[in-house]
Amino acid sequence: MSRFARSAALAGAALVALMLAIAASATNGKTEKSAAPSAGAAVTNYLTYVKGKRGKANPRLSKVYIGWVNQQGGQVVIGGLATAGAQLAVRYVNDVLGGVGGHPVALVQCFIKSNEEEGTTCGQKLVNNKRISVIATGAVATGAQSLFATIRGRKPVVTGVAVTPVDGASKTAVVLFGDGPHILLPFGNYAKNVLKAKTAAVIYPNAPGLAESGQVIAAGLKAAGIETKQVGYTQGQSDLTAPLTAVGATTADFIAPYGSAADCANQAKSLQQLGITDSRKIMTAPLCLNSTVIDALGDWSKWTYAIASSLYGDPTDKGMPAYQAVIKRYKADKNAPDPWHIVAFSELLTTVRFLNEAGAKNVNAITSAKVLARAKAFRGPLALGAPKLQCGKYKDAPAICNDMFQAFTYEGKFQFKRASGWIGPLPG
Repeated sequence: MSRFARSAALAGAALVALMLAIAASATNGKTEKSAAPSAGAAVTNYLTYVKGKRGKANPRLSKVYIGWVNQQGGQVVIGGLATAGAQLAVRYVNDVLGGVGGHPVALVQCFIKSNEEEGTTCGQKLVNNKRISVIATGAVATGAQSLFATIRGRKPVVTGVAVTPVDGASKTAVVLFGDGPHILLPFGNYAKNVLKAKTAAVIYPNAPGLAESGQVIAAGLKAAGIETKQVGYTQGQSDLTAPLTAVGATTADFIAPYGSAADCANQAKSLQQLGITDSRKIMTAPLCLNSTVIDALGDWSKWTYAIASSLYGDPTDKGMPAYQAVIKRYKADKNAPDPWHIVAFSELLTTVRFLNEAGAKNVNAITSAKVLARAKAFRGPLALGAPKLQCGKYKDAPAICNDMFQAFTYEGKFQFKRASGWIGPLPG
């Protein structure tokens, strides 16, 4: 992978990690109640969801193995707590949901630290293990290309979030929560149908991964019939009043500032200097919900944020109590709000569902082909995720199953108010 491609992948990884949910300090269970639209269809019963049988898995029966790959242990860790989320889900499945057809579930773990070649090693390890019929992945940027090249479609891959385009392009994978480019498309739907906006301004730094994402937002707005201006600027530029003015931010009905955490702080300062403070009409991805912004501004910006999973502590989300009950049972409060923990927990529950559907009555009859068929046919609702899925919707990214988000407006002091239910891109 080239230096440019690697930096773009890591930028995209940072985007998706925070597109999913707000980090641990974001709510502390204090999301404000609201009369805004509800979260929509939600998974409230995990036993029904995984199609399990109440009670402990029988330790005397043979195990059902799931491969697990995550990027961790090196200098760059995108979603370190994904593994903890996966492990918690497996523990809960074995303790309460009857495993798979009564058989205990076990993870065969392989971690990528820092080299692309490690993806090959993990791929070989999991493909050659005949006991594994499905592979699940956490947050993998480095090594993703070699991992998929080694698997070569011989076993299905269930991914929570596609960090690189490689995941989404696979015909033998499903990406349950989606990826950055597709999750950003509904900005146009939000601006048009929630805000009734006629004009929009999009601003972003000209940096790998960030500029492309800003352009996706602009494309979604234009597709919604909104008159849209977009401007890229030199990353690191602190005074952004000139580009904001050039893009028409002072008069636009909808404004989408986009960038890294450092960019977010500069964008916020410049918006304030221009007197642009309407929190509902300023919308971005949760990259800006970062401690860097708090250090620069004293708090996060009072903007609206697009979230592609459940928001921890959200009292309007009917699916949140089920997750919180598991967290309480295993005293996992420290990890609970982390976006990758939430996603991986859901991902593993959903994988167990596929395995139960493929052969709960006879686990020896479970095959990779059967698991893939069940995964491709899944339409949701997704635990802690979108109310409906459509795997294969995008021909150039057949593994992507979700392109929806829900919007929350930040009101300060770690309080969020729901600004919309789940919304997807406009058709066409």
